[in-house]
Amino acid sequence: MRISQLSAASGIPIPTIKYYLREGLLPQGEQTAVTRAEYGERHLRRLRLIRALLEVGRLPVASISKIIAAVEDEEMPVHQMLGTAHYALSSPMEPRPDDEEHRAARERVNGLIESMGWTVNPEAPTLDELAQILVRMDHLGMPATEQSLRYYAELLMRLVAEHEMEKIPFDGPRETAVESLVVGTVLYGKAFDVLRRLAQESESARLLGG
Repeated sequence: MRISQLSAASGIPIPTIKYYLREGLLPQGEQTAVTRAEYGERHLRRLRLIRALLEVGRLPVASISKIIAAVEDEEMPVHQMLGTAHYALSSPMEPRPDDEEHRAARERVNGLIESMGWTVNPEAPTLDELAQILVRMDHLGMPATEQSLRYYAELLMRLVAEHEMEKIPFDGPRETAVESLVVGTVLYGKAFDVLRRLAQESESARLLGG
């Protein structure tokens, strides 16, 4: 298909597609003439991935470039490729504080991961992200207990993480696996939060006679 057809099929304007081509986010088409190139399903899949990363993941182009590089590196294991995408979705953080409070929170997080038997990269930004949340909860006078943290961890692993990972098409194109992870993590994460609030309202009505 020509670039105009690629634009129509993907819903992405031609100038935007050309920008992705210049930035290396989208592979070049097959040159059929000096000013003409042909594009195919691979380009449509890549555009869907870029769109998911931009519109759903709200990621900057620099982060998307890292994910695209991981997708294109066929020698990179799929687990590592998905990890690249997962870490890019972590909430932007301030520089990691080097103080006793944060170190203590990080130790709590490390202890939780170890007690759960989870396999997590020690350099995963999500570990510091959780540690910072624990510090903020302490500051608000609402510290998270080890019991509550473990309860949520077990609940998420048993009812959420396993279910979501089963839905990722590992036997398909690498782009599709990353797109599924991003959409599942972000959109289902938001849906999970909304459903929790709805359930809390219902439970409040039951307990308090609303």
